[in-house]
Order: sequence, then C-alpha cells, then structure tokens
Amino acid sequence: MRHILILGGTTEARQLAAALAAEPSVRVTSSLAGRVAEPRLPVGQVRVGGFGGAAGLADWLREQQVHTLIDATHPFAQVISRNAAEAAAAVHVPLLTLRRPSWVPVEGDRWHFADSLAGAAELLPGLGTRALLTTGRLGLAEFVGVTGVHLVARSVERPDPPLPPRLTVLLERGPFTRDGERAVFREHRIDLLVTKDSGGAATAPKLAVARELGLPVVVVRRPAACAGGTVVTDVPQALGELGLH
Repeated sequence: MRHILILGGTTEARQLAAALAAEPSVRVTSSLAGRVAEPRLPVGQVRVGGFGGAAGLADWLREQQVHTLIDATHPFAQVISRNAAEAAAAVHVPLLTLRRPSWVPVEGDRWHFADSLAGAAELLPGLGTRALLTTGRLGLAEFVGVTGVHLVARSVERPDPPLPPRLTVLLERGPFTRDGERAVFREHRIDLLVTKDSGGAATAPKLAVARELGLPVVVVRRPAACAGGTVVTDVPQALGELGLH
C-alpha cells in the first residue's frame, strides 16, 4: 500500500485527500498547520501541527515510510513549501506540488500590484477610504500605520493585536458567492479591495464584484516558488501524475 502525505489546508488538498482515500491501494495522511482552531478536516488520517522544520519532516517521511509527498499548501506558505522540498530531497521521496494558478486581470479590472503586505499598506491612502482586507488575520500588523482609511478585515478567527486603529472585523469563512460579496461591499461601503494572489474559485467572487463596481484592487504578488518536484495546477492533474484516474 502506498502511503501519501498531503501538506494541506486548502480546498484542493481536501479534494485530493477525498479522491485518494477512495483508492484501495493508497493510505493517505493529511497534515494541517494547526493555525485555525476548528479547521475543515479532510477525509482520511489527519495530523495537526508542525514537524520541526525540514529535518523533522524528513524524519517523519522516513519513519512513516511515505512513498510520495504532496505539497498542496497555500501559495503564500513559503516556509512549509521550502521545508517540503528540502525534506523530500533528503530522503529521496518524490515531491508533487499542487498549486492553483494565479488570478489574471481581465478587461475592467483596476489592479495595483504590491510585492508584500507592507507594500500594499503603503498604497491604500491614495486609492480609497474604506478597504476590504482579505489577506488573513496574521498579516494585519502590517496595516497598523495606515491613516485615512477604515479597514474591514475578513478572517476565519478573531485576529490578535497589534491591530490597525480603524478596523472592523468580519468573522467569515469561504467559499464566497458573488451575491454575498455584493452585500458585504454595500453594507460596509467598500471602495477598495486588498487581496493576496491566492488564486482559485473559492474567493474569486470578490474580484468580480470589484470589477462590476469599478473599484481599485491591491493585489499582493505571490512569493517565488520553491524549486523541486513536479508541479500541477489541479486535482485531476495530480491524480494523473500519481497514476490514478
């Protein structure tokens, strides 16, 4: 039986775990970082918490006799992706990276790019007065110094300080719909959207609504991808690389 470890936490990771769990010749384990108190659990065995860096992950791969390591983490999860590449190389375990494609602007989009959350924060005062932040609770400290803009931050869990002084927190979890996003923009009088280039369909409706309303969008570019392994962009491709259909 092939033991496959999925470094997950994303929609695609859960979809892949469900598909692999249905295969009689596969034992699938999903690893979650543990940053969310009540995560959506995938099908199959689940492990929560860190490994202790690349060395700890390499030890776990060896001890658990993992045949394939799949990095299906968020595109901005740099540390675990780097650890995955190093650990897989150290113990000679094949690495498969499942990374959803970046969003691409289309006609009508008013996108402004930043290379970091700090860079995004610097752009806000010149673009709007009420910004919807969809960059995650862990990055809100980067917006503490923003002046002249009321921030509406969406988060699965309540963020910890330090927090921006003019802040409204929306405790919500995706996937989101276009109608729902329209309601959020209207209720909170949003005139500016801030997002990471996460890609995928689950959180894309906010981009469509910003386009409809002609609003500017600050997009934080993805960090450089870690080298190593085979990269696929969706679950069917991943199953094909694994020889499963």
